[in-house]
Amino acid sequence: MVKTAEELALMRVSGRLLAQVFEMLDGVRLSGMSTLAINDLVERYITHDLSARPASKGQYGFAYVLNSSINQVVCHGVPNAGDVVKDGDIVNLDITLEKNGFIADSSKTYMVGDVSPGAKRLVRVTQEAMWKGIRQVRPGARLGDVGAAIEKHAKANGYSVVRDYCGHGIGREMHEAPDVMHFGRPGTGVPLREGMTFTIEPMINQGTRKVSTSDDGWTVVTDDGKLSAQFEHTVAVTRSGVEVLTLRTGEKMG
Repeated sequence: MVKTAEELALMRVSGRLLAQVFEMLDGVRLSGMSTLAINDLVERYITHDLSARPASKGQYGFAYVLNSSINQVVCHGVPNAGDVVKDGDIVNLDITLEKNGFIADSSKTYMVGDVSPGAKRLVRVTQEAMWKGIRQVRPGARLGDVGAAIEKHAKANGYSVVRDYCGHGIGREMHEAPDVMHFGRPGTGVPLREGMTFTIEPMINQGTRKVSTSDDGWTVVTDDGKLSAQFEHTVAVTRSGVEVLTLRTGEKMG
């Protein structure tokens, strides 16, 4: 679980490249684009512009470079030419990238066009919840501190935290130990040590936390059809606290 200084240096490279992917997407008009078109745009950018590898493609038999999760889709949405992003949608784009043998993982929920006040609030609180969790990361803290901070913020705002999916250690493999739950009790769970790297990626629902997997075997949706949002960063435990390896230019810790 603990990376050497040399390994962390390589992970910073992957994280910075992945941040550039989102910086590129920030300038794209998503309304009217199919999720498959977004997928193809990202694949070209990663492979041609960044000379890196989209790590999700081929992982567990998945054929695409990203997950595109619109509105009530919680996670693992499959890019499709028939799924067109519309004005008023929220869409989470979850992307991984590998460079020099190390993987970075990040996601962002985009608000497309004129989004309802309820959707805006959900997206804002979800991003805040991620940062609440990230701010708990330091040597000697425990993973339960991270999950508890996320859950407390979500519940205080009337939302639920999906429990079926979690963050994860990351490095040479996309999914390494430990599992990073987005709920829990302070003072419990795996103790954090300098050099650990993992993702924090809460999925927050407007209604019930219960979810179901669609017939395609990938797409996870809310049971009640209400909206879900997600944000994700890859982080490293430092001597004095936390480093966000996928932090984007101009982005500040919330």
